[in-house]
Amino acid sequence: MSNIKLNQKLKRVEVQQFELDNDIVFNYFDNLPAKERDDKLFKALYIGVLALMEDRISAFLAKTTNELGTELESLKMIFEMKKELFYKTSVKGSLAEDEVAEALNMFFKEKRIKDKAILTGNAAGALPRNKTGDIVCEIADNSDLKIVIECKFDKSARLGEIEGKDIFTRKTDTAWSQLIEATANRNAKVGLIVFDISLVDNSILKFTENVGYIPEVGFIAIIDSQKGDYSNLMIAYMLARDIALNATQVDLDKDVLAMLITRIVKDINEITTIKSLVERNIDNNREILKQLEKSMLLMEFNQKYLAQFLETGTLTKKDMLDFYMGEGVKDRFKLIEKEINKQ
Repeated sequence: MSNIKLNQKLKRVEVQQFELDNDIVFNYFDNLPAKERDDKLFKALYIGVLALMEDRISAFLAKTTNELGTELESLKMIFEMKKELFYKTSVKGSLAEDEVAEALNMFFKEKRIKDKAILTGNAAGALPRNKTGDIVCEIADNSDLKIVIECKFDKSARLGEIEGKDIFTRKTDTAWSQLIEATANRNAKVGLIVFDISLVDNSILKFTENVGYIPEVGFIAIIDSQKGDYSNLMIAYMLARDIALNATQVDLDKDVLAMLITRIVKDINEITTIKSLVERNIDNNREILKQLEKSMLLMEFNQKYLAQFLETGTLTKKDMLDFYMGEGVKDRFKLIEKEINKQ
C-alpha cells in the first residue's frame, strides 16, 4: 500500500506512516534543532521536486538566477561545493555508473531503441572474482548480444597502449586493460570505457578529446557529467552497436595480428638495447642478464600466442586479456630474478 495519497479536493499530498533509512538525510536532520525540522523537510521536498521537474539538478540550478532571483543563490553555492567534494571521494565511481546508465536508458527511450543498460553492481562476471564491467547493455532485448561499459573517473588511469606496456611493472588499470578485461568478463561483443573531462589523464586526451576507437579493443568516450553532456557517450555507443550488430567472423583478423607483431617488434628493440648496454658497461652484467631473461621469456610467451593465432585465425577475449596482462611471464621472471640477485 502506498504511503502517499493525493487529496484531489484540497489539492494536497498526504503522507501516511513514513520512515527513511539514509545516513545523509539522518545526519542532516540530526544536526538541526527539533523545531526547524518540519520546515526544512518541506523545503527539501519542494526543491527536490523542482529539480526532478527539470530532470537534471545542474540544469535546474543554472536557471535559478534569472527565473527565481537571488533566493536560491546559496543553494547554487552548496551545489558547487558538493561538486568539488564529489571529485575528491570514492563515491564518484558508483555515482558515475548510475548517471551513465540513466543517461543511456533515457537515450534509448527517446530514440525508441529496444536496448537496456543494466548496472552489474557487485556481481562477478565470467572471470573468477572479477567485477570489471560496470554496465552491460543488452541490444534489442537480446541477452546474448551485449556491449559492456566501464566507467573510469580516475586520473591515474592512462591509455596503456600495448607498445608501451611493461609486463614487469606493478599492475595498474589502463584504458586498454579495462576494455579487454571488461569485454572478456561480461562476454560482450564490444567494450566501451567512459572518462569524465575533469577526471582524465593527459594520455587519454592526447588520444582523443571526444570519441576514440582502439581496433579490436574498444571505444573511449569523454563526457562532461557536470554539464550533463553525454553526447560523446551516445556517439560511441551507437558506433559500438553497429559493430556488434554487423560484425562478421573473418579467417584472419589483421588488427589482432598487428597487435601481436607490435609486441614482438617492441621486444626485438629491447634486445638491441641490451647489446648497447653490454658494449658500454660490463659492470651492468646482472641487469643485462635480467633483461636477457625477460626478453627470452617474452619471446617464448609471444610465440605461443602468435602460433595459436595463426592456427585458429583469432584469439578469444580471455586469450587477449591473458596476452595483454602477461601475468604468467611476470611470475616466472620473479624466480629467475631471485637467482640472478644471488650471484
